[in-house]
This record gives sequence, C-alpha cells and structure tokens, in this order.
Amino acid sequence: MTPHVAIAKWTLDDYHQMIAAGILSDRRVELLNGEIIEMPPEGEPHAYYASTVGDYLRAMLGEQAQIRESHPITIPAAQSETEPDLAVVQPLGKEYLQHHPYPENVFWLMEFSDTSLQKDLEPKAKTYAAAGIPEYWVVNLQRMELVVMRNPVNEVYQSQTTLKEGSITPIAFPDVPISVRRLLD
Repeated sequence: MTPHVAIAKWTLDDYHQMIAAGILSDRRVELLNGEIIEMPPEGEPHAYYASTVGDYLRAMLGEQAQIRESHPITIPAAQSETEPDLAVVQPLGKEYLQHHPYPENVFWLMEFSDTSLQKDLEPKAKTYAAAGIPEYWVVNLQRMELVVMRNPVNEVYQSQTTLKEGSITPIAFPDVPISVRRLLD
C-alpha cells in the first residue's frame, strides 16, 4: 500500500510573507495553484525572444497597453502569482504600485517555452482560462511555432490554433495585426 502524500498548499498571503521575509530572494520561483514552482534558468533563445518581442509589441501597441516582461500577475481565485514572459496589460500607471495586474487587467499573456513547454501548455493554460484571461500565446521554441489559445470557458480555452506564418490580431486590439514571422524570427 502506498502511503498518502499530502502537499502543502500556499496562499497568496503566505507567498507574499515569504517574499517580504527574504526566504525566496535567491530563487526564481512563482506561485501556481498554491504550489511554489521553481523556474528553470533562462537560456539565450528564451531571453532573446522575450526581449525582442516585448520591444515589437511596444512599438505595435504604443500607449494602448503596457508590456510587462517577467513580472508577476496575481490570480487570487487560483492562489497564483505567475511570472509570464510577457503580459500585455491595461496601462494603469501607479496603480501597479498597490498590486500586480489581476486577470481583469490582462489583455493577453505570452510564454516562450522550451524546457517548460508542458507546464505552460497544461497547468498554466488551465489556470489562465479559469481566471478568464481572454487569450494566451505560447511560442514553442522547440518547433518554432505560435500556439494561440482563446475563448476561456471554465478551465479550458475553447479555441487553440498553431501558427508558423501570417498575422494574428489580438482580441483586445482587432485593428493591430501582429506578424507571426516577427514573433518567431
């Protein structure tokens, strides 16, 4: 008989207390569904794409949105505070001194995935869909393709499309075509 293993779940308050106490200061972690997840080291391709795509989206969206690179978003209902590679959020200025963006502040999220691909496509996608984040894009660095997830219902994005070329218009900005090639090259 296998003994039952209990996993300690953390709340957002617990997590914030650990951060304030410096317990997590030397570790790259995020809170996902009450679990503190260690993030893998960032390789050169990951860093390159996150940075250049962030610059591209800033140029395309101007002051319509703020592009946050590897900064937390808070999902209270899921006891989660993830750090997506790019979060395209409402430009609320100094309001973000009081809190990280909440799901209602998020236009869409992006991850650039290599070693974390399974985590990004499964538990993170479910968490974001459950939170009602309208769209979630994952650049699969292994296959150099863009996975676009939209239309969240419960814990599932109802639409999932994989692109290697063409353009895509974000739901929040239907007049701003984003070049898929530009995201992948």
